[in-house]
Amino acid sequence: MPRCALFALTLTVLFTQSGFDAAGAEKKAKPKFTNRLAKATSPYLLMHSHNPTDWYPWGPEAFEKAKKENKIIFLSIGYSSCYWCHVMERESFNNEEIAKILNANFVCIKVDREERPDIDQIYMTALNALRRQGGWPLSMFLMPDGRPIIGGTYWPPEDKKVDDDTAPGFKTILAAVRDAYKDDPKAVEAQAEKISTITTRALENALVPGLALVALDRDLVERIVEELKDEFDPDHGGFGSPERKFKGTKFPMPPRLDFLLQVAARTKDKKVLRHLMLTLDRMAIGGIYDQLGGGFHRYSTERTWTVPHFEKMLYDNGQLVEVYAKAYRLTKQPLYRRVVVETLAYIDREMTSPEGAFYSSQDAETHHEEGRNYVWTPKELADALPNKEELDFIKKVYVPENKLNFEGKYHILRWSKMPDETAASLRMKEDEMFAKLEPIRKRLFDAREKRDKPFLNKIALTAWTGHMIAGYAEAGRTFNESKYLKAAEKAAAFVLKHQVTKDGRLLRTYGAAPGQQPKAAVAGYLEDYAFLVHGLLTLHEATKDKQWLDHARKLTDTMLEFHGDKKIGGYFFTAHDAEKFFARSKDQHDGVQTSGNSMATRNLLRLAKLSGDAKYEKEAERTLRFFAGSMKNYGPGLVTMAQALDLFVEARPVESKKLEKK
Repeated sequence: MPRCALFALTLTVLFTQSGFDAAGAEKKAKPKFTNRLAKATSPYLLMHSHNPTDWYPWGPEAFEKAKKENKIIFLSIGYSSCYWCHVMERESFNNEEIAKILNANFVCIKVDREERPDIDQIYMTALNALRRQGGWPLSMFLMPDGRPIIGGTYWPPEDKKVDDDTAPGFKTILAAVRDAYKDDPKAVEAQAEKISTITTRALENALVPGLALVALDRDLVERIVEELKDEFDPDHGGFGSPERKFKGTKFPMPPRLDFLLQVAARTKDKKVLRHLMLTLDRMAIGGIYDQLGGGFHRYSTERTWTVPHFEKMLYDNGQLVEVYAKAYRLTKQPLYRRVVVETLAYIDREMTSPEGAFYSSQDAETHHEEGRNYVWTPKELADALPNKEELDFIKKVYVPENKLNFEGKYHILRWSKMPDETAASLRMKEDEMFAKLEPIRKRLFDAREKRDKPFLNKIALTAWTGHMIAGYAEAGRTFNESKYLKAAEKAAAFVLKHQVTKDGRLLRTYGAAPGQQPKAAVAGYLEDYAFLVHGLLTLHEATKDKQWLDHARKLTDTMLEFHGDKKIGGYFFTAHDAEKFFARSKDQHDGVQTSGNSMATRNLLRLAKLSGDAKYEKEAERTLRFFAGSMKNYGPGLVTMAQALDLFVEARPVESKKLEKK
């Protein structure tokens, strides 16, 4: 067999089986190892600063070393609240034996995806080009010039038996890549050229030609609605694959919910409204929602929303507060108001700095055990509630069938049924049930507060702050609550003061390196402009204060100047004067967050309406035409772009009436 084919076969076998205050820590004994990450601001990078692995931050120093020594780069991308990132750090990067292999044969680069989503986006696309499932930690091997060769996600340190096969561990993978590059560097070079070409095509949106054939009309919007209906889980809400019987992880997908809200409000489509409410109901009563402390965990590991992945992200909670507030306005369901009130209480209590900025995330684990802060053993529940009547009552409300539902030994608290059904089963009125429940919940929460808490990432991210400003503003508008509007205004003022440069450009992060004062850093990306403008426009609509509209216009104009593709349309994720990679993307996928392109397009249409400036509508139309083919190919992946299209059609009453007659 030729060496090139042997190399490809070896890698196929290996990788198919892969599975603000940064200075506040207590002083400890001098660490045995310290690497270049010790100078970082990112909490995630600082977590690796005392690994024996000789980490480099992303930058010229690492790439120059790789070229000079002709070494492959090992790139590891993660984020501070990523559970499996922590596991791999403990098992492999803090392992001196593995570190020796890495240091001798590779140049090791560590990246925080929250700080550098541009790098993450490129190499995650490369992993997908290899037909591997994405996730974090993202583990990639690169040529010295940064082109991707092969990759995966989490690998255990040692080989593991899986049924009749052996899944390779990290040490085996490192040896295979090292030997392949030593024995047949031309084969590795060919692999890198192939994957970089595929990645470039994917990032540059090869489907763009022929978009003029797709009409910008409501038929396209309705088609996307019908496609989403095909993915509805009729029993538990949310979205998934009917063919797989909705097995696997389930994410809230706020962009889809917000799109369905807009469609339901306009069309009164009963099926859309039923599914929307089913999803919001099931999430609100499930384990994905923190029933004691408020706020949503990142996703459910199974269909029923019972067992979450326990990290809490600001962007999820900002978006979901906005969705639940809008849904309350449409349905007047009291449960939705409770979710908004409790979630914003959580954000105020745990995720807001004294200056009004928002922290980005909380870990899933405590003391290396996922979810330990949130779950309860039967004994812990009994100890917290020594009154047997109260204990029995809380079990009837929050412990379905009195069964353990996590790892065979813990209770994840979730409603047994919907609140009205629970009250009926208890032979109580709903308000009576809540009156009895609240002081008991408080006792449980107070007991939980005595536990060690998960790590809190105090870096403030501009894009995610935009989501939270929008959530607070929408809640303030819906419930006529001034304290929510004041929180939104305080956060907006903070960003505009601290995270905007003198020439009006955004910076992405705000935080502190060890022993230093906090500051803003990292040039803003498309999503920073788009999400912050969304927050400012929502705040303007809620308060009628013109300053927020003016700031939104200025930031949008800056975005158009530095991110816009003036030749064919759409917006690049990075600015024209940003660091250059082997590929450059125009993000278009609306997943757990909307894409920068979709949000920017919707912002443009809102700006046109609010400011009366037609240039924004023309720019939005240009972008809609650019992405129309992608909407037609897979609409559920561009739901916020479809929202923008819906607004675009709505602004043209003549065309709308023609469509209604069809």
